[in-house]
Amino acid sequence: MEHGGAAAAIVTLRGEAELVRRAGDLIASARTEYLCGATDLVTWSAGTNAVFNEGRRPRLRPGPDGLAMRKVYTRAALGDPESERRLARIAASGAHVRISSAPLAREAIVIDGRVAILAGSEARGARTYTVIREPDVVEGVRSLLYATWEAADDLADCLGPAASASARPPVLDEESRAVLAALADGLTDETAARRLGMSLRTYRRRVAALMADLGATSRFQAGVLSRRAG
Repeated sequence: MEHGGAAAAIVTLRGEAELVRRAGDLIASARTEYLCGATDLVTWSAGTNAVFNEGRRPRLRPGPDGLAMRKVYTRAALGDPESERRLARIAASGAHVRISSAPLAREAIVIDGRVAILAGSEARGARTYTVIREPDVVEGVRSLLYATWEAADDLADCLGPAASASARPPVLDEESRAVLAALADGLTDETAARRLGMSLRTYRRRVAALMADLGATSRFQAGVLSRRAG
């Protein structure tokens, strides 16, 4: 359902499949800020994971001009050890995660302060997602969500010992750092192996081992996690 003309300021999507199909590029287009609020790990997981698994993950970049990925959940997200470990892995991927003791007014994603996506209730069948481009409304949603983020506790202060330990990055030796630097530079395996004086097989074996040590599911994620280990 669309409200307005061709460049509709408000669009309502029904179900996660339509969210991915029609708003996936918006989710992946974040350049300066990706602000997400959710009650638990369920609301956005299927839709955003589908986008990310298609290779459209927002690019985390260090520095003041890079992408800040902020996620705030309620304490319902800490319901069991596996959820805590998942939250730890989200934080380890480069996102800033906080836990709010108060409920969220609305579960939402705000992208670069220009687009907001609001999740509807599950009580009336297929969940709806409302995509908003109206600047004043987007700013209002962002202000409310950011206020919740500011008042929330850092994830590390809320995790149990086991989850905290799993989030702690390993110590990397000089060779490991060189391999991860090659990944961060986007070199092909052949070029990286030559640069490091390794055989192609050895280089690929080192990459696989480092991804396992860091708990990374992609080479990009391994680069992000290596910055935390540094």
